[in-house]
Amino acid sequence: MSLILASSSPFRKELLTKLGLEFSTHAPDINESQQPGETPEQLVHRLSQEKAREVAKTKSGLIIASDQVATLAGGMNSKDKILTKPLTHENGFKQLQQSSGNTVTFLTGLTLLNTNTGNIQTIVETFKVVFKTLTDTQINHYLKKEQPYNCAGSFKSEALGIGLFERLEGDDPNALIGLPLIQLIKMLENEGVDILTS
Repeated sequence: MSLILASSSPFRKELLTKLGLEFSTHAPDINESQQPGETPEQLVHRLSQEKAREVAKTKSGLIIASDQVATLAGGMNSKDKILTKPLTHENGFKQLQQSSGNTVTFLTGLTLLNTNTGNIQTIVETFKVVFKTLTDTQINHYLKKEQPYNCAGSFKSEALGIGLFERLEGDDPNALIGLPLIQLIKMLENEGVDILTS
């Protein structure tokens, strides 16, 4: 069966390449807006499934789709805040100021859809990043060097962004980049694909 990554992300493509399987990529075009009353977990669960189903309209095989949000704890009696892509230096600076000394939780929805059987598997993987207490100078220098304006939370963990952290907490560091490989391998095994013998 052909393997299709429902994503245009170069980072997810690079991660999937690690498994040594042949695959193609196809970017789904869906509305990624959060629905009223939807929690961050529900959002990434739904969007990963929608992305897989959208690609299944034109492609067949095993479709891998994922969606990720970063959240910052809202404190007493308030909801966790979703950290979006900052797009500008000013927004990135505000995000990193808010994250400084705090914990940011990454939620990654992962779906594997078998178009031949209709079988769909979805999980939500959690990964936490504990930030150092950062100075304004450190934040400004980091943003100018890396320009992570298209990254949720205003950093790239696979590059200089690792210097912003006190520690990482989670089962699979790949989840932080947007594709939890340990869970994906289990899903593929459920569909008869063993990456160690393929």
